[in-house]
Amino acid sequence: MKRGLLLAALQAGIVLLTGAKYLTDRSSLPRVWARAQPFDPNLPIRGRYVRLAIEVKLEGEPSNFGTVQLFAKNSELHAVPTAEDTGNHLWWGPNARPNRSLSEAVAYFIPEHIPDPSRLRPGEELWVEVSIPRKGPPRPIRLAVKKDTTFTVLPLD
Repeated sequence: MKRGLLLAALQAGIVLLTGAKYLTDRSSLPRVWARAQPFDPNLPIRGRYVRLAIEVKLEGEPSNFGTVQLFAKNSELHAVPTAEDTGNHLWWGPNARPNRSLSEAVAYFIPEHIPDPSRLRPGEELWVEVSIPRKGPPRPIRLAVKKDTTFTVLPLD
C-alpha cells in the first residue's frame, strides 16, 4: 500500500512540475500569431484535435539548410538557418513564397462541445498564437480566424 501511494505521489508530482514548466514558459517566452494550415491525419485514438502546419517567414537562402531557429520579429514568426539542432525543420514543398511551413505539425486539442475550427468559410484563414521555445516546435496557445482585416479569437474554453 505504501509503495502504491508513493508511486501515485511521484506521478502526481511529475504532472504538476510539467504543468508548472509550461505555465512559466507561456508567461516568459516570446509569443506571436502565425498563419496555420489545418489538417487531420485521422488518428481517432488521440481525441478531438486539429493538426496545424505553422507558417514562418524565411530569412536566408533555403537551398543549403534544413534546420532553422525560430524567433519573433515585428510580431511575426521568423526562421533563420542554423547548424544547431533546434528540432525545427522546414517543409520543402514546391512553393515560391517567402513563407514556408515547419515540417513538424503541432496538435491543438479542442473540447467536444465546440465546432471544428479547421472548417473555414471561403476567404477565411486560421491563425494560431504560439510561444517560441529555444528548442523544439512552437507551442500553440489559442486560435483565431482572419477574414479580410478582421481578426477574431475563437472562444475554445
